[in-house]
Order: sequence, then C-alpha cells, then structure tokens
Amino acid sequence: MKTARLGAALLVLALLAGCASLTSKPAKIEFEDIPIPRGLTFQSDRSTIIESPTVKAARLVYRGRLELQSLAVAWRTTLEANGWRHVSSTSVQEYGITQVYEKAGTSLAVRLWEGWIFTYAELTVGRAVPSAK
Repeated sequence: MKTARLGAALLVLALLAGCASLTSKPAKIEFEDIPIPRGLTFQSDRSTIIESPTVKAARLVYRGRLELQSLAVAWRTTLEANGWRHVSSTSVQEYGITQVYEKAGTSLAVRLWEGWIFTYAELTVGRAVPSAK
C-alpha cells in the first residue's frame, strides 16, 4: 500500500515538473505601443509583417483561452492607457468583435473571435515611418 502511494506521489511530481518546464511562445511585439494582453501567444504562420522605407504594416494573429468579452475589455483598456483613441466597435455574433483605434498617424483594427478551442485576436496595423533627414 505504501509503495502504491509513493509511486502515485512520484508520478504526480514528475507530471508537475514536466508541466512547469513547458513554455509558450512569448507574445510578438512589433509595435511597442500596442500592448498584448497576457494569455495570448503569437501565431507566426498566420501573421504577416511588411516594412518599406515609408510604411510599416502588419497583420498579427494571437490565440489564447480567454473569454471573448473580457479580452475585448482588456484590449480597449490597455490601448487607451497607451494613448490610442477608440474610434468604433462592432459586434456580430458570427464574426466576433472588431475595435478600431487611431494614434498619431497609425491606424489599428483589433478583431476578436472564438474558435472551437481558442479565442483569436487579429491586429491589423499600418504606420507611416518618419523619414530620416
């Protein structure tokens, strides 16, 4: 009986140690003034970044296991705290929530939707790059 308990305890410890060593991909930060809420991981295979001498644009996709409405509130709160002006929000049950922001020559659209397992966030952003004179 003691051997079974000891074996079970060791198995639990081994599983916990294995889970503790797992790391998720950190959030990709392409635009320093666009904070990414915790719990989201960057999806590089679904994202695109374009840079030219005059423009930087991106479609950045993240996913996590977060409640849709809570994530929408978190985006708005953190973006407004970083100087973004909320322009509009729309919510359509089949397509999710879209929020539009602007800040000093930069436009940002945040689209949030739920999949089968994950909640997704897609950021579409375009920014004029200051010319070097």
